[in-house]
Amino acid sequence: MTGEVVTHVGEGGVVHVTLRHTGRLNAMSRPMWRQLRAVFEDLQRRPDARCVVIAGEGSAFCAGGDISEYPGFRFDAAALRDFHENDVWGGLNAMLQCDVPIVAAISGACMGAGVEIASCCDVRVAGQSARFGAPIAKLGFPMAPREAQLVAGAVGETVARQMLLEAATFSAADLLARGFLSRVVGDEAVAAEALASATRIAALAPQAARLNKQTLRALKTHVAPVDKAQAAIETIVHAAADPYAYAASAEHREGITAFLEKRPPRF
Repeated sequence: MTGEVVTHVGEGGVVHVTLRHTGRLNAMSRPMWRQLRAVFEDLQRRPDARCVVIAGEGSAFCAGGDISEYPGFRFDAAALRDFHENDVWGGLNAMLQCDVPIVAAISGACMGAGVEIASCCDVRVAGQSARFGAPIAKLGFPMAPREAQLVAGAVGETVARQMLLEAATFSAADLLARGFLSRVVGDEAVAAEALASATRIAALAPQAARLNKQTLRALKTHVAPVDKAQAAIETIVHAAADPYAYAASAEHREGITAFLEKRPPRF
């Protein structure tokens, strides 16, 4: 099973989006990234959608990427670029460009891809035992440029540096204090609190909500430092020195192979 992203229309214009990858803590596979893009592109076109609640099935939000599929494409630079620039960024950007408000209901593991998806949301509700991080340094590879910009903008540069350089993980209380989370509640109350937030949003003027999101997106895009950062990202992504050239490196192979073999990596 490669996992799936499923939708369910609830009451009052609230749409539920669920990340489902049984047995893998809802880790994102390539098909799931493509489905995520299709789901949010569809929601953008739906006038009846007033708010979205995105959650993981079961005890986790999303534990990262589906590492079991990585040997099939990550060791080739062109395939790796296609994965990050089209599959992953296609899904994340569809969320970022969606004018419908998005509430994240975060339980358990929220790692790597999970942090990226949560970073695209407007309101983030987490359970007390939720954990956050992007420990991909243990796997021998960096975060892709666009994804790193997204995460750093949401969690803050200091937290992002610790996540990426130390492979540090953070508690819900940590990230509430850092401003990444909107609210932290008991684990058993996450779904109800996220739905209550979505219901409050959905009861308000839907056109105003969409226009507010457009305005906030435009303001963020046109702040000078962000313009400079975006220009830098484009330079990195399209540079002659390919940011995905590490694909066939021994370090990259060792990190992923060690994880799949359930042993410590030898870098």
